[in-house]
Amino acid sequence: VQLQASGGGLVQPGGSLRLSCAASGLSFGTYVMGWHRQAPGKERELVGDVSRGGSTYYAASAKGRFTISRDNTKNTAYLQMDSLKPEDTAVYYCGARRPGTGRYDYWGQGTLVTVSS
Repeated sequence: VQLQASGGGLVQPGGSLRLSCAASGLSFGTYVMGWHRQAPGKERELVGDVSRGGSTYYAASAKGRFTISRDNTKNTAYLQMDSLKPEDTAVYYCGARRPGTGRYDYWGQGTLVTVSS
C-alpha cells in the first residue's frame, strides 16, 4: 500500500494550495481518507476527512477555508486550502482508515506547506 501526498510548497498569506493524495495497493473506495497536519513543535492533528461516499468532516480550524474531496475513479483524495494563514504552516499527511474505526491503517509521507510572506 502506498499513499503519495503532493502539492505542498510556499504560499503567501491569503493564498491557496491544493494537495493530492494518490493511493495504490488498496481498495480505495472502501476507505475513509483523512488529512492531518503537524506543525513544528506540535502534535499531529486532524484537518478533516472524506467518507467513501463523499461526506466530509472538518476540524474547526479548517471549516470554511478547506475543502476535502475524492475521486474514486482516480484513487485520489484532495485537500483544497484557501485563505491560508501562517498558522497553517505544517507538514500535511494523508491517511486511510476503515469506516467505523478511528485508527488509520495507512499514512502517506507528508508534504510541507509553508505560509509566509
